[in-house]
Amino acid sequence: MRQLIDTIRNIWKIDELKNRILTTLGFLLVYRLGSYVVLPGIDPAQLTALKDQTSKGVLGLLDAFSGGAFSNASILGLGIMPYISASIVVQLLGIAFPYFQKLQRDGENGRRKINQITRFLTVLILLIQAPSYLANLNSKLPESAFAITGAMFMVSSVIILTAGTMFVMWLGERITDRGIGNGISLIIMIGIIARLPQSLIAEFASKLSSASGTGGLVMLLVEFVVLFFVFVGSILLVQGTRRIPVQYAKRIVGNKQYGGVRQYIPLKVNAAGVMPIIFAQAIMFLPVVFAGFVSEESASGLSAIFADYTGFWYNFIFAFLIIVFTYFYTAITINPTQMAEDMKRNQGFIPGVKPGKKTADYIDSVMSKITLPGSIFLAIVAIMPSFVSSYVDPSFAQFYGGTSLLILVGVVLDTLQQIESHLLMRHYDGLMKTGRIMGRTSGVAVH
Repeated sequence: MRQLIDTIRNIWKIDELKNRILTTLGFLLVYRLGSYVVLPGIDPAQLTALKDQTSKGVLGLLDAFSGGAFSNASILGLGIMPYISASIVVQLLGIAFPYFQKLQRDGENGRRKINQITRFLTVLILLIQAPSYLANLNSKLPESAFAITGAMFMVSSVIILTAGTMFVMWLGERITDRGIGNGISLIIMIGIIARLPQSLIAEFASKLSSASGTGGLVMLLVEFVVLFFVFVGSILLVQGTRRIPVQYAKRIVGNKQYGGVRQYIPLKVNAAGVMPIIFAQAIMFLPVVFAGFVSEESASGLSAIFADYTGFWYNFIFAFLIIVFTYFYTAITINPTQMAEDMKRNQGFIPGVKPGKKTADYIDSVMSKITLPGSIFLAIVAIMPSFVSSYVDPSFAQFYGGTSLLILVGVVLDTLQQIESHLLMRHYDGLMKTGRIMGRTSGVAVH
């Protein structure tokens, strides 16, 4: 407790870090307030049917990603997922088309053009999703809930929903630039956290109900114990590393001698962090979105498969996409050839492996071997809610592993790692007395 107080004092002493944290909290507060601003022309008191529709199933998860804005018929109701969907498409285009590959190699100028293309694609996706969302509102809410109807309501609401998502995207970018942590990930995380108290209360009430026959408080205690171990396993999944020894030759710079000792390259078991989960979940939302945000009960055909998050095919496809995106994101995050060249330039080598191409092949082989079990475990944890949903309240089941828990763990660790870096740069103690927090961005650093 004393270390926590000392750490908070140290954070407050660093003006840049304090301002970044306050800026982040301010932007997140604006986002949370915006999620309660209902679309003009809709009576907030008559949203019961929409809240019932999003109380479970894949629409419940979509509502959690938007922090409840979806079920509130908010101006931010479509959340940040259209932007993530556009980002996925642009990154996939970078594999297939040389033009996008060139942009990815053009540094800051290329990144600026890619961001511009992503924004235009986000608007295009929104112009498709917004009418579907409004059509769902018209089918679920009574006529008395609408003060404005017809083309005027449709056009104005599409513009507002599109502007709302673009505003959320802008907030995320401002958090990344001026705040602490990754803005888009923090926005998703804060929406998930907003649903946690409600889920805990629902589960607690369910276990206290004598008619539920779910085991009462004893079963609730067992659930929390299991949840604790799943939480610890998620942390180990995010932080786990495989260290590759690197021997450096002796070098004398000035009056100091460098090298001659063995150092290590810590390769992450899950170098992609939570991005495969977010990418895969965004794709799993698409069939339901384009079908008009149908619920599990009213879905049919292909949309029925994707609306039932407890079904076999939903979880099979979801797990497969997570494994694929883990390899994909690891490939674009870690460049074995560049690592081998840097090692050779600094007169370093892996014992028993020739420098150059052999070293790059060795690093690539190690990454492939440790990524496979990491991606499979990531997929298992992600689909875990479908196995426990029969015994746990559906809203609380999302925190039993699954997308929600993994995003919480990954984003929190990544943010804490950035805070710790600021503290260590100013010669203050880090957040932990022993060791360092291994965030998502620290997986390829040479220590």
